[in-house]
Amino acid sequence: MFVLELTYTAPLHRIDASLADHVAWLDAQYDAGTFIASGRKEPRDGGIILAVGDDRAAIERLVASDPFLVNQLCTYRITEFRATKVAPQLGPFQQQLGN
Repeated sequence: MFVLELTYTAPLHRIDASLADHVAWLDAQYDAGTFIASGRKEPRDGGIILAVGDDRAAIERLVASDPFLVNQLCTYRITEFRATKVAPQLGPFQQQLGN
């Protein structure tokens, strides 16, 4: 599982101008089953996405296709973690510790 942290590097008026494209990109990732939660940070200086996947390189390629990143409006910090304890609703995403 991955926590994707976006930090805006452009003024909010530029973020808002590209928001529809970013939301369409988000929707495609939800439809693909890769994203399970997302939202703006407070204060509004970026966002957080919770993503599932076993391949960091694939997540990095996916992030590179975000219109916010393509248009140089944000940076990403990708944190990989093992979701070994989850709420019942997230049971399908629970992971085991490996070596």
